[in-house]
Amino acid sequence: MEKEITENGIGIRILCRRLVILKKESGIQWLIGSPFFPSLTVVSTLRCLHALGSDSLSPDFVEESDDIISLLPKGFEVIGALIADDRNDMKIEKIVGNAISLVRKLRKSLYSIDNDSQVLIGAVIDLKNGVGERDVQFYMSRAGKSDSVEKVDTILYEDEPEKFVWDRGCIVRCELPLRLPLYYHQNTKDVEGMYAQAVTNVVCKFKDPQVTYLIEAHNSHSTGGPQPIVLHGTELNQLEELPKNAFSTETARESTAKSLTCSYFCSETKDTAPFTSVEENADKILVNILFNRSRNSLKPAAPIAEYYPATEGAKLLVVNHKLEVLCYAAKELSLMDAVSKLLIPALVDQLHSLKNKISSSLLTEQPKLLPFHFMPSGFLHPITVLYELSYGETEMKQVEVRRSLHLRLGLPFDRPLLRIANAISLSRTKDNSMVNSTQKGSSLLKDVHHGILSSGVSGGFVSLVQGSYEYYHYLQDGFDDSGWGCAYRSLQTIISWFRLQHYTSIHVPSHGEIQQALVEIGDKDPSFVGSREWIGAIELSFVLDKLLGVSCKVINVRSGAELPEKCRELALHFENQGTPIMIGGGVLAYTLLGVDYNEASGDCAFLILDPHYTGNDDHKKIVNGGWILSWLDIRAKNCGSFLPDSHRDRKWRAERGF
Repeated sequence: MEKEITENGIGIRILCRRLVILKKESGIQWLIGSPFFPSLTVVSTLRCLHALGSDSLSPDFVEESDDIISLLPKGFEVIGALIADDRNDMKIEKIVGNAISLVRKLRKSLYSIDNDSQVLIGAVIDLKNGVGERDVQFYMSRAGKSDSVEKVDTILYEDEPEKFVWDRGCIVRCELPLRLPLYYHQNTKDVEGMYAQAVTNVVCKFKDPQVTYLIEAHNSHSTGGPQPIVLHGTELNQLEELPKNAFSTETARESTAKSLTCSYFCSETKDTAPFTSVEENADKILVNILFNRSRNSLKPAAPIAEYYPATEGAKLLVVNHKLEVLCYAAKELSLMDAVSKLLIPALVDQLHSLKNKISSSLLTEQPKLLPFHFMPSGFLHPITVLYELSYGETEMKQVEVRRSLHLRLGLPFDRPLLRIANAISLSRTKDNSMVNSTQKGSSLLKDVHHGILSSGVSGGFVSLVQGSYEYYHYLQDGFDDSGWGCAYRSLQTIISWFRLQHYTSIHVPSHGEIQQALVEIGDKDPSFVGSREWIGAIELSFVLDKLLGVSCKVINVRSGAELPEKCRELALHFENQGTPIMIGGGVLAYTLLGVDYNEASGDCAFLILDPHYTGNDDHKKIVNGGWILSWLDIRAKNCGSFLPDSHRDRKWRAERGF
């Protein structure tokens, strides 16, 4: 790819899977690149959200820069702007010139750059003539030539963008807990000023001569890997140029640390397996920060406690913060530059972002602001979000924060992708193993419908549950719910789907916890907890709303004969929402996993998961025994309780929500 660009002249390389996220309304998208990539390489795009007044093409650069600094990892930067507009009264050169001008102003706000030497991209798409990737027209502004733009006709779309990004670079991670004691006069109101001064003091310590940075491989499991490296505050920013080659020996002393590059901690073998996640595939470096007061002292010293008596009444307020930053560094970048030019600025920016989000009233209430890292499907790099945990995930303020992020990142609104359960986890346990919530714990059977033969509907279109779920049924976990717990088990299967898709971090509730939730919302009396009473579709919807904040739809049919009439609606649900559906009628409840529907003939079949099974979790036994009823033809005589002349009221329910 690089050779092709060189031979054909200047070209723009597109790595992101989806470039245009503005489809219907005018607006601006910021194009993101990296100083470690060839010029004019676009790795992602962010929608501009903050505008001055009602003009979507006039950004509020202060608000935009505050958001982007918090969101974007160091190692990535804004390199261009794409303007989507439907006004034909302006010449394209003027629109492109405006795009370049906006980028320069944003970069000045972000990086305090006056004479920007970066080659920048200006792009435009006419909403009236098409909104596809190929409809974008690209221009560039060369370094030092802000008054002229050149059209770029060579556009290359990378075939393996994940390998492009992670073969070249690695993650540099640092987690730093901070405890900021604020002593102030009991009558003063300037708590916020004291807090700001405490933050400034912390920032000054990052390059203090007594600070030590201990650098090690993030996923080192044995003593045979590269040894940790130590950098001191006095050694930072001492080299003017980056080293040409990485240091190749297995061990190193402190005196050689400045010569090492990030590749010292990276895998030497090329991973030919498909890229699945940052946790699994990306090289990662961990940096720990230590404050060494005894370094260079002439003789051993013990800790000293100093006493300063207060002349008047004073108060103590302790503010606890947890910083956690991820940076993207080229593997050939020196460790010293990775710390001084990426890690320290990232820590400073995150600390300032925390400070800007905390008011004086929140200070006294002990704020619970924490950083979380996400890598939504289609994104090639992590993004970082600060969440106020005291809200709770379903509180409306938190919902609006996530909705705004979905809008900026171009994510769909029909599913939650930025809840805490969606966050990537790069923390390590005591035995150096990686924490991965999706791999812990459950031994239940998953996705038991895989391998089921087709339904036999001629010309039908199959729509199935999207993603994984766990099969819950009678007598699991040693709990006897035979005869009354089928709807509870169906609900557990549905909640397991939300867990396995990282849409929630709550555990799958027990029967008692389901009952308690219904009591807490006032739907049931306290005596309901611990009973063997049935629940139905309405109760399930209440529980999902209470525990997950998920809205539900209930569809009523008068008899089994009417079920085929709902097949098209159910097929659309599986195509657009993808969750399992609980079906209940009379005294029975089942879980619907898919439909096979011929829209022309009206023929249909339903894939039913039966919670009434009471045996061991043996997949072969379950399938062969018919406990998954395979594809059920409602009109067939062997469909048992689903016979068309069964006139029990049935409630289908579909889960969906942001």
